[in-house]
Amino acid sequence: MKIARVLNDGEPSFVAVIGEYAYSLSGIIGMDDSAIGASFYDQVRRMTDTAGKLIIDQEPVGRFDGMKKLIPVPEVRSIRDFYAFETHVRNARRKRGLDMIPEWYRYPVFYFSNTSNLYPAGSDVPIPSYTKEMDYELEIAIVISRDGRNIAAERAWDHILGLTLANDWSARDMQREEMKVGLGPSKGKDFATSIGPVLVTKDEILGHRNKDGKIDLDMKATVNGVVYSSGNLNSIYWDVEKLVEWASMESWIRAGDVIMTGTVGTGCILESQDHPWLKHGDRVILSSDMIGNLDNTLV
Repeated sequence: MKIARVLNDGEPSFVAVIGEYAYSLSGIIGMDDSAIGASFYDQVRRMTDTAGKLIIDQEPVGRFDGMKKLIPVPEVRSIRDFYAFETHVRNARRKRGLDMIPEWYRYPVFYFSNTSNLYPAGSDVPIPSYTKEMDYELEIAIVISRDGRNIAAERAWDHILGLTLANDWSARDMQREEMKVGLGPSKGKDFATSIGPVLVTKDEILGHRNKDGKIDLDMKATVNGVVYSSGNLNSIYWDVEKLVEWASMESWIRAGDVIMTGTVGTGCILESQDHPWLKHGDRVILSSDMIGNLDNTLV
């Protein structure tokens, strides 16, 4: 199932996306949008348990591509951004003249990012005034569906609502200076995160696991129509389940929290530097056949 939030007559509205069309979630489950918003995580979690029986007995409200999109969940309570793809870590460290560190293989690490500067698909993203090295990062966002603490990896999917695309925009020059201090990143990252366009619920996601239990989910980034990056979630070193386990170790995670995977290998300009840093007017599209397009223009 694919769930999204759009503006309908100027008001936020929840829709189910099927093929090219959007259908009113209110009409499907018999609740108005305000009631859905107040109990979103419970409602969608219940729907995923009976997703195979879901019947759409209504006309679409329109083509999804033409709609004004919002962040696909009503509230993002926190963002933990991990560093879970080995190829990305190796490439990024090599560009700084550094070797891999053994501690990276001991446990997944993350930092908290800013929930106040979130951008949906189709929106303009401002380049901060203090950077000349603007970069994108091709990531997956895991949306938590229910509260939990000390969640074992084998129970992680009991707490996951679904996945979507995420772009952890980065000011590389600022980030480079901050990291010399040994704390952060902060202003190199906190100015913008894009999330969307839809939330693909776990019942659909789990049907795409490979023989190793990892999720086959393609990922691609283009800038002004040119492919800069491509990868797959199945190349992740620290599995989705392990990220949830680590995030919840001796700590509560809550419904509405977002756990980001970190950048897929080759998923940013920093790793290759075969392309120039991003500039005003560039159109960056992160895409996946399963999720759709997270499309932003830099201003």
